[in-house]
Amino acid sequence: MEYRRMGRTGLQLSALSLGSWVTFHKQIEDNTADTLMGMAYDAGINFFDNAEGYAFGESEKMMGRVLQQKNWDRTSYTLSSKVFFGWRKNNKPNQTGLSRKHIIEACHEALGRLQTDYLDLYFCHRPDQNVPIEEVVWTMHNLITQGKILYWGTSQWSAAEIMEAHRVADQHHLIGPTVEQPQYNMFERFKMEQDYLPVFKNKGLGTTIWSPLGAGFLTGKYNEGIPTDSRLSLEGFDWLKERWVQEGKIEKVKSLSGLAAELGISMAALAIAWTLKNPNVTTTILGATKATQLTENLKALDAQKLLTTEVMERIDAILGNKPFLDLA
Repeated sequence: MEYRRMGRTGLQLSALSLGSWVTFHKQIEDNTADTLMGMAYDAGINFFDNAEGYAFGESEKMMGRVLQQKNWDRTSYTLSSKVFFGWRKNNKPNQTGLSRKHIIEACHEALGRLQTDYLDLYFCHRPDQNVPIEEVVWTMHNLITQGKILYWGTSQWSAAEIMEAHRVADQHHLIGPTVEQPQYNMFERFKMEQDYLPVFKNKGLGTTIWSPLGAGFLTGKYNEGIPTDSRLSLEGFDWLKERWVQEGKIEKVKSLSGLAAELGISMAALAIAWTLKNPNVTTTILGATKATQLTENLKALDAQKLLTTEVMERIDAILGNKPFLDLA
């Protein structure tokens, strides 16, 4: 396993990590989660990602049960949660968002579900325009000083919003956000390759990127239709289907699949390795429902060396979506 520093912090995360979104509780049960987390840990993965809103809190409960069963040394892995969406099916005021009340209560609830004394990473799952940024930064800083979280970060925030949080932190001598969790894959490139560049340069932001396979689309398994056991076939995920199952994108994936075959690797390994080639990626979060999927995805580590400058240029030519950088 390869390990990378999370931005300018001292924390080292495995280049590949395991997340629970969609899969835990919705697609797999405890025994499968136990197998996948065990495989991940044995492969050197040391970061497991979760959130209060995943499966209405059941995802964290499942991960907590597995971790209790495994009884691994707590210092050997890192654990995250995210706050914003709440976990109740009929949320009342103060049960969502980034108010001090919800952030603190959600943190305590996540610790209970995950059966742990502290979170290594705690993310603001979305920006909250209804809460002063000062309130958010102060609350996260206080949770760190209390030892309930070790680092805090953002997810799906803009560069401007992240820099505003840093401005407040600097002004009041507080601990600012050190990590962002954005979507990043061959079809979602703007934030990582353009918007965040000033933040990487000025603040050394770490990233725990999600959806490297575009909800499985970049494995090529949707090239001929939607399999019944895939996440795009799940109730409530029509928005994912509309985003990914488009003729133009499918044709590009078919071309990329040909390139992967030429390199002797799977389309999944190619797509994941492509994200790892970005030096601003700290860790790429994997999602899997089967041991065979995880085994295949882990091959992306070795596949990185096949992605030469020439191969990366061929990929860009197929995609035709590289952000234009105006350096004038």
